Amino acid sequence: MTDHTGTIPRTYQVDTPRGALRIAEVKAFAVSVPLPGHAQVTLGVGHTIKRDAVIVRVRTMDGLTGWGEAHHGRAHTAIATMINDTLAHDLKGLDASDAVGLNTRMARMLRLTQGSSGAAALAISGIDMALWDIRARAVDLPLCRMLGGAPKPIPAYAGGIALGWDKPEVLVQEAETLVANGYRAIKQRLGDTVERDLARLEALRTALGEKIEILTDANSLYTPMDVRRVLPRLAELGVRWLEEPFMPQERRRYQDAASLARVPLAAGENLFTRQEFANLIAEGAVTEIQPDLSKVGGITEGLRIAALALANGLEVHPHASMTAINAAATLHFLCAIEDGGYLESDVSKFNPLRDDLVLGQSRISVQGTFTPSEAPGLGIEVDEHFIREHPPIAGSAYRRT
Repeated sequence: MTDHTGTIPRTYQVDTPRGALRIAEVKAFAVSVPLPGHAQVTLGVGHTIKRDAVIVRVRTMDGLTGWGEAHHGRAHTAIATMINDTLAHDLKGLDASDAVGLNTRMARMLRLTQGSSGAAALAISGIDMALWDIRARAVDLPLCRMLGGAPKPIPAYAGGIALGWDKPEVLVQEAETLVANGYRAIKQRLGDTVERDLARLEALRTALGEKIEILTDANSLYTPMDVRRVLPRLAELGVRWLEEPFMPQERRRYQDAASLARVPLAAGENLFTRQEFANLIAEGAVTEIQPDLSKVGGITEGLRIAALALANGLEVHPHASMTAINAAATLHFLCAIEDGGYLESDVSKFNPLRDDLVLGQSRISVQGTFTPSEAPGLGIEVDEHFIREHPPIAGSAYRRT
């Protein structure tokens, strides 16, 4: 916005000296935390044996630090190396407050060699998130206010690496504990067999009653016949949505399922960029849109995707299940968009990346909501000692089942 002289009004300028937000360093850290036996879970993506993450730190020449998370994509060391060897040098000296411009610059630089999806989107996401953290810190605002919103309670569901393929009685005990802690919605993992999946859901509904919302996620493991069999019973059980019965690229399958379903279909955590989401939305089969800010290109691209979804009357329920950094960014994001949906809260039995990596993370209320603090930026401080004490462990975080 400019006045008649072509200059930017004072109220639209960052109140710091020229050059104060120049980037001094971009650094990505691959970290790993082994999981003890009692904390390991079997679900559609495999059997968990460790937690991996890629943490991104951006520093400015005047000492501001912003933090972000790039989804590890089962290749945490590769994503960290891509950031450090491909993107970091190119960004040095540029203006950290120009988050949108730098996002575009990174995307254009990678497009000709890496494409705009996959590893490229993951790498960009972590840096973009850190840039928005810096922008908000520079003007001493919580990120949601920088984005045009304000801190408010956001409903959460119990998700992440939890509620897997255990016996029904074990799942009921886990779910009842989560409800006692404040959650009013839980997400059960499907994709085993239809019979065992339904037995688990029936046990949960009987134990929890009708007031607790149950969501489901098949991790793209269902066949079209599985979906035809499971959908009527999901509707009878009052399930809120069926997430990713198929891979998101299997468009015909989603369209066929939507023609049969009385249960909304959800997808998006395995898509990248607004163009991919535009195709998903245009096809009309999926009504619950689930971008992951650590995958889609960060907050910059996440806002574009949310605008597309909301313009088409669809709900936005971001995916977030790795560390407290992406969880904090997602909470602020939901406070800043119109009619923000559920926050996915990782309720793993053991996750130091959620509990020990940062200070200042929000806690669930007795009403089942999270509210971000008024602290500047993401509202959290990262423990760099934790990063040093948890070097990367080679290999995938999941063992084949």
